[in-house]
Amino acid sequence: MTYIISLGGSLIVPNENIDWQYLKKFRALILTQVKKGNKFIIITGGGSTCRKYNAAAIKITEITDRDLDWIGIGASRLNANLIKGIFSKFSSSGIIKDPTEEINKQKSVLVAGGWKPGWSTDYVAVILAKEHKIKTVINLSNIDYAYDKDPKKYKDAKKIEETNWKDFRKIVGDKWIPGLNKPFDPIASKLAEKLKLKVIIANGKKLNNLENCLNNKEFQGTIIK
Repeated sequence: MTYIISLGGSLIVPNENIDWQYLKKFRALILTQVKKGNKFIIITGGGSTCRKYNAAAIKITEITDRDLDWIGIGASRLNANLIKGIFSKFSSSGIIKDPTEEINKQKSVLVAGGWKPGWSTDYVAVILAKEHKIKTVINLSNIDYAYDKDPKKYKDAKKIEETNWKDFRKIVGDKWIPGLNKPFDPIASKLAEKLKLKVIIANGKKLNNLENCLNNKEFQGTIIK
């Protein structure tokens, strides 16, 4: 079975430093699944690296959304090269930059970064699902669930365990802006609804939970379908 995992940049570089200890454990989990015959396409986000670079650019001069997106794409590809590197023995020679291009399906772990301005790596994950006829995307970030509103701002925010795309898209809206921090981006959500994909949003730090998800056991997270 092939899994698509969207690995949030917040898990790779949570603050100033790369969380190599987490990545070592993540690698071990993925390779355990590879030994069972499973394959993975991992898409990396830009995370705090992207946001810090964008914030710096904005302080220096007026900058277009397109240029901010290119900075984010660069950050995501930097993270992708790190992930590709740690799976080098099981991966292709380079990262996927265009999700519509043919890929080497013989490799156990393929890694992708950002693609084009106007779209996030969530969108890349959905495109890859479409291209390779995969019906589920696992979106890993630093949250346990998606909420009906920002839990950092609203104490009465309610966690979502399962919902449909129509209701979820009311929460995330319809517009993409560079560096947008949503549980799953609006443009990707629109396409996922059209393709009738299932998206799972879960806390990537909880690797036992991810293992349960991959093994079709009960897990903690939000299911959108």
